[in-house]
Amino acid sequence: MKKIREALETEEETRLAPYAVRSGESRGRAWPEKEHEVRTVFQRDRDRIIHSTAFRRLQYKTQVFVNHEGDHYRTRLTHTIETSQIARSLGRALVLNEDLIEAIALAHDLGHGPFGHAGQSALSELMQGHGGFEHNVQALRIVEELEESYPDFPGLNLTFEVREGLKKHPENFFAQRSKRFRSVEAEGVDHADEIAYTCHDLDDGLRAEMIAEEELRGTRLWEEALNYIHKKYPRIEPAPRNRLAIRLLINQLVMDLIETTRRHLEKLGVKSVKDLQKVQGPLVLFSPGMTKKMEQLRRFLHAHVYQHYRVVRMTDKGQRFIRCLFEAYVKKPGQLAPSVRKRVEKDGIYRAVCDYIAGMTDRFAQDEYKRLFEPFERV
Repeated sequence: MKKIREALETEEETRLAPYAVRSGESRGRAWPEKEHEVRTVFQRDRDRIIHSTAFRRLQYKTQVFVNHEGDHYRTRLTHTIETSQIARSLGRALVLNEDLIEAIALAHDLGHGPFGHAGQSALSELMQGHGGFEHNVQALRIVEELEESYPDFPGLNLTFEVREGLKKHPENFFAQRSKRFRSVEAEGVDHADEIAYTCHDLDDGLRAEMIAEEELRGTRLWEEALNYIHKKYPRIEPAPRNRLAIRLLINQLVMDLIETTRRHLEKLGVKSVKDLQKVQGPLVLFSPGMTKKMEQLRRFLHAHVYQHYRVVRMTDKGQRFIRCLFEAYVKKPGQLAPSVRKRVEKDGIYRAVCDYIAGMTDRFAQDEYKRLFEPFERV
């Protein structure tokens, strides 16, 4: 059986691009473990993430629209799956390590709290002076410490390369990257994430009728897609037309990213993962023209979706839930479950409460709010 994993590692050596990360060359885990007989290290990481409690909770965590607003809107889980699919398409085209890509993609949003970006904003504000809160840092905290699935170590004991791939979005992004392990796989996931949420937030905004189609006029990516559709399907109905337009947008962005990145890596002359560590600036990037189009689309979404009064109401409501829960727990820790109180002894009240709330789903946070503040609710 051992030969199966070794065969997979040998196949990677001959098939993958010279700058792709090889499973057999991983820097390993914080807690040494015996290698699996049939799975590579990154395949094991992917499976551990999928079976984690934090991953299952993504099903009931908000992307933009809270879960009860409708069954067809994206959740953190569906966004994660879509990001993984886009990232693997990119990785396959560039002949990268798809198992590493998938592991990073599936874990990239584990640290998000309930109620979408409202959770990030509220917890960041509440944790000022107490170590702060940032969802990417929280994802690392989950996989390195908070998950309790294994008796021999805390967290999931993921490989060095996956954990490094989760370290993203600091203020001085590329300066920080230059001090850390870099991989094309990790930066590919960053861009796949951007493609997924940009296109699918647009899709959800249209579905929710927050966006009037005439408002999209002048948005180049959208107009290019519609021009193609009207020529090929002149009698198409609005709903299937919009869904087709979203697919065309994703395809256009992915193809541009693949071609631009391939040319960029060839120009850089990188021949190994070691060479990547010397590169200043991005490894994966859009063309200048596509970058401008993406910036235009992001500005549109900010103005017409993220600042829409319904989204603002959902955001403010979520922040109120989180603030009230946080303040109640900190003031009277006796209201916390015994498992959380154990972490208070280890990490202090603020960090333990922050971890607890960040791990909540939308509906659990709403139910907990009722249990604490509604007089006739069962506790």
